[in-house]
Amino acid sequence: MQNFSDDTHVQNEDDLALQTYFKTGISPDDVSAVFPLRRGQPVLQAFTALFHGGFNGVLLRLLVLRELTADVDSPSLSRADINTKLGYLEPEALETVLARLRSTGLLNWDASQSVYRIAPTARNVLSAIESLLQVEENNDQAEMSYMLTQVAGAQAVGGVSVEQLHHLLGRLIELTEEFSDAIASGSEFQLRAAQQKWHTACDWVEKGSQIIHAITHDERADAATHKAAQAIGRAQSALLNMQGMFSRALNQIERQRVHLGQSGLSTTDIKTWLLQKDDLAALADEALAQPVTPLFITPSEMIDVAESELLSHRVSAIAGALPVGENAISVANDDSDALHELDHWLNLLHKTDAKEKPVALQDILLPANFAIASYRASMLPLLGDANESALQGATGTLARLPLIFNSKDKMQKLHDPHIAAMSIANLSFVERSETASESTSTLAPNRETP
Repeated sequence: MQNFSDDTHVQNEDDLALQTYFKTGISPDDVSAVFPLRRGQPVLQAFTALFHGGFNGVLLRLLVLRELTADVDSPSLSRADINTKLGYLEPEALETVLARLRSTGLLNWDASQSVYRIAPTARNVLSAIESLLQVEENNDQAEMSYMLTQVAGAQAVGGVSVEQLHHLLGRLIELTEEFSDAIASGSEFQLRAAQQKWHTACDWVEKGSQIIHAITHDERADAATHKAAQAIGRAQSALLNMQGMFSRALNQIERQRVHLGQSGLSTTDIKTWLLQKDDLAALADEALAQPVTPLFITPSEMIDVAESELLSHRVSAIAGALPVGENAISVANDDSDALHELDHWLNLLHKTDAKEKPVALQDILLPANFAIASYRASMLPLLGDANESALQGATGTLARLPLIFNSKDKMQKLHDPHIAAMSIANLSFVERSETASESTSTLAPNRETP
């Protein structure tokens, strides 16, 4: 009865101490987020027992506990076994650690058999720590493996929580923002590092897609769990769609890269070489034979020099003779294959009878190889174009045809040696006063033919 009263007194003191951190009139029991933390007090106290104090003390306690739990042949350990296993430690230090583990309930002393037994809480805490150490050892740049492992394990035993899903969702959103900042920076080095980290994150996303799919189709999960899993799916899609953004940013940097003459060296190569140097100032040692001597001039001298330069340029421009005229380079008539193909296609369109029934797109573009069919498809938006119809030439004739192009956002497969699929579309008859659609068609080449 005395022990129970002491525990109650300590509990009341803890409640009063916690109350001091909250505003007046607000009790810790009124905050819903406090309850799960209080419920997990035994586990949190186990972590406190291990990690309270300096790093060396924490390391020693973890070392002793890991060594004791490593012996799985026997569920109990005598003091002689412990002394033998940890013989490399000072007896006083070992006794201090054992006393702390006993007082915090991580290590139980069985007086009837004079042996020590590892508490289940200690094994759970060590298991969590081992998972974190394993993640650090594997160098997971995306830092997603631990959270995904926890979600996968909880899903396997049917106990995944909304908080675990929120942690994973938060990490996905953080990675997306981090990659967006790297793309917006315009720095090639940041882009390369972010792209490598993105590849690591995508590997974990592919592994976690099946887990998220299982959660969304689990009838036992509540609405909050389903909502969190769907949000993770959307975040994963946003993360995977960043590949195009990385490619465009790197291509833009590649176009802007400056090369030094014919040496083959670029500014990126020089920056990479400079980043490898520990002391950039040392590169200038003995590089200059004499110190730089600055020269100063007054504004009046600057005006005199500028005026003389301006007048000399004007005199040379007036005195100079006009250049000798040259004959303009004659340009041959453009008899390209494209124009011949357009004339041939116009003859086919003139013969098309679309008044009774719309003509399918494949009947207009085919038979032809992929290049010719693509060229014909690119001309279809000109049908009914008011600006183009006012011009002369083959394209103007095409624009004035009484045809309209109708397209759907769907594809259909074709039995053609060159075209594997094509948009579902047709050409129909229309009065010249109407305007044709601005839609475009899509072709997919047949990869099976050379």
